[in-house]
Amino acid sequence: MKGKDIKCSFCGKDKSETQVLIAGISGHICDQCIVQAQGIVGQETADKLRNSIAHSLTIFKPGEIKKFLDAYVIGQEHAKKVISVAVYNHYKRLTYTYKNKYDVEIEKSNIIMVGETGTGKTLLARTIARMLNVPFCIADATVLTEAGYVGEDVESLLTRLLQAADYDVPSAERGIVYIDEIDKIARKSDNPSITRDVSGEGVQQALLKLLEGSVINVPPHGGRKHPEQKMIAINTQNILFICGGAFEGIDKKIARRLQTRVVGYNTSKEARSVDRENLLQYITPQDLKSFGLIPELIGRLPLITFLQPLDKAALRSILTEPKNALLRQYEKLFEMEGIKLRFEKEVLDYIVDKAMEFRLGARGLRSICEAIMLDAMFESPSQKGIKELSVTLDYAKEKVEKSNIAQLRVA
Repeated sequence: MKGKDIKCSFCGKDKSETQVLIAGISGHICDQCIVQAQGIVGQETADKLRNSIAHSLTIFKPGEIKKFLDAYVIGQEHAKKVISVAVYNHYKRLTYTYKNKYDVEIEKSNIIMVGETGTGKTLLARTIARMLNVPFCIADATVLTEAGYVGEDVESLLTRLLQAADYDVPSAERGIVYIDEIDKIARKSDNPSITRDVSGEGVQQALLKLLEGSVINVPPHGGRKHPEQKMIAINTQNILFICGGAFEGIDKKIARRLQTRVVGYNTSKEARSVDRENLLQYITPQDLKSFGLIPELIGRLPLITFLQPLDKAALRSILTEPKNALLRQYEKLFEMEGIKLRFEKEVLDYIVDKAMEFRLGARGLRSICEAIMLDAMFESPSQKGIKELSVTLDYAKEKVEKSNIAQLRVA
C-alpha cells in the first residue's frame, strides 16, 4: 500500500489529514480515534467501578445497626439512634450517588457528639467500625495544628483513612472518619491577640474544606517528614465525619441560656421542667458557638447529639452485660492461667459506688478494677495449684484503700 493510500481503519481519514497514524498488523488508527477510544474506555471503567462499589455495599437498616450497638454499649438510646440513621443514610447516599450520577445530589449529614468523659463516645465509634463495610479510622484532634506549625496538618486525618483503605482511593472516598476530642480545638479567646490561635481556630478553619467536601491533596506518609513525596488527591464529598468531645463546662453555658428564657411569673413552672442533672440534652448550636467553635464549623456538623451521664444502674450493667463487659475481660485473663475468677455481688456494688464518687464514668470502673486485681494478677501466674479465686468485699476495700486511686477525690 502506497503512503498516499494509507487511511485510518476506524474513521477513514487519509494520512495527510491526521497528525499521527499508527500502523497495526492489518490496519491503522489515527490520533483522533485514539483520543476518542481513550475517553470511551475511561467512562466504561468508571461506570464499572461505580457499579462494583454500589453492589459491594451491604446496607444495614437503622434497627440492625442499633441492635449491634446494644450488644456492646449500655444506654445512650438517643445517640445510638442518631448514629444508626446517619450511617444508614450514608450507605444509601453512596449507593444512590453511584447509580444516579446525574440525578438529585443528596448531601451528607456529619455528626457531633457531646458527652462527659467515660460515657461512651469513642466506644460508639469503635463499635460501629466492627460492622461497617467501608474504611473507618479514629483520629485525635488534639495533635492538629494550623499548617506550617509544629504538629500534624488536618490532611493527616485523610492519611489515616487512606491507610485503613490500603491506599485504595475509591474505597477511602466512601469511608467514615471519627474525630475525637473536637472540643480541644475550640477558640481560646474572643479577645483579639497579636499571636495566632494555631491549635484552635486555625485548625477549625482548616477543617472546613474537609467536612463540606472538596478535593484534598493528601501526603500518603505524613506531610512534613517526607516533603518530596507525591500527593494523592482524595474527594471528601462522600466521606462521613463524626466528631466527639467532652466540652467540659458547656453545661454552665446551657444553664445560663435556659435561665435567660425564664421571665416573670412563669419562672418556677419553667424551671421545674428543666432537668438540672442532665443539661446536655438541651444543647444547641448556640451553645457550641459560645464554647468556642466557629459558626462555619458548626454549620458543617448539622446533626448534634448528646450522651447521657451514667447513673449507678448503667455502670452496674456495664460491668457485666455487654459482650466485652469489664468483668468478662478479667475472667478471660484468669481463665488463660487456668483459674476461675468470681466476684461477689457486694463487690460490684462497691465498684459502682466508687466510680460514682470519682466521676470518671465507665473509665473509672476499669481504674478501680485494676486497683483491686493488681496483686492477684501479679502473684497468680507464679503460684501453682490455684484453681479458683473469689474476690470478696473486704479484699476489694483493702486493695482500693491501699492504692493511689484512694487519694482521688472530687472537689
